[in-house]
Amino acid sequence: MNVLDVTDIAVKYGDLQALWGISFSVKKGQLVALIGANGAGKTTTLKSICGLVPLAGGEIKHNGAVISGQPVHKVVDLGITLVPEGRQLFSKMTVEENLLVGAYLKRTHSKRAATLKHVYSVFPRLEERRNQTADTLSGGEQQMVAIGRALMQDPQVIMFDEPSLGLAPLMVKEVFNVIQELHRQGLTIFLVEQNVHQTLKVADYCYVMENGRIVGEGTGKQLEADESIREAYLGF
Repeated sequence: MNVLDVTDIAVKYGDLQALWGISFSVKKGQLVALIGANGAGKTTTLKSICGLVPLAGGEIKHNGAVISGQPVHKVVDLGITLVPEGRQLFSKMTVEENLLVGAYLKRTHSKRAATLKHVYSVFPRLEERRNQTADTLSGGEQQMVAIGRALMQDPQVIMFDEPSLGLAPLMVKEVFNVIQELHRQGLTIFLVEQNVHQTLKVADYCYVMENGRIVGEGTGKQLEADESIREAYLGF
């Protein structure tokens, strides 16, 4: 059974249609990526899974059960967590306070000490800066806090929206290393990214989005061998 099944979903913002009948699936333990240019509909896809935007058609299932139409807090309680674009931290709260915000669910509250210890093992730098406010951190460190906050929710599926956006090249590499490590630990990951080169290296399977439609799919090697993909997204 797939952890996520997105079937023929459509999304509209008023008269503007953003998604046109897209379908894809994510298996347990997979790292699946959705790539495409800015404005292709990738973030809208994530928001539709989370319940942040309503569907105009189609359905979304989690472990075989329909979740489309559910409010955001119920989707999160099922174990589907989003690391949002732009990090969206509480700038005047400390690193540890921002992390603990992620453990607000009843099912996570009782084990937040153990989960926090795990987050600090993934991000030792955050433990060093646990008492600093978020606005004193570098962009890469803030991204670590955003990922750590999502891990505090004990997710079954963690979704990333442009995690490398605005980061220096060394920090981009570090963020992708963390994503790979979480994947090795068995976490199911759905990654939305514009950095196609890095994404094709780490993903088990990729979908290509253009103008609100899925226009291609395959493994990283298959897509790298596709001339149209190379020209559009890889620059050669």
